[in-house]
Amino acid sequence: MVFQVKNAEEFNAKLKEAEGKLVVVDFFATWCGPCTQIAPKMEELSKEYTDVVFLKVDVDELEELTTLYNISCMPTFLFFKNSTKVKLLN
Repeated sequence: MVFQVKNAEEFNAKLKEAEGKLVVVDFFATWCGPCTQIAPKMEELSKEYTDVVFLKVDVDELEELTTLYNISCMPTFLFFKNSTKVKLLN
């Protein structure tokens, strides 16, 4: 299951809960065509890789996180391990 975070506190809590696991964060926008096209694949991957935590961040709703992680295009995927960003893919 892909979990859409509602605020920065929830985002940080999810990273902390996932300690030791890989976390994939999809920074998306509802108006972004490629974002809507890739969403079903993210759901599919979340069912296949149950040891990985999948999160979604709406860039228009959570500008604080968008700015913090310098997100400038969508979709952008950040990979975290032990609450530390390890990879960026956009």
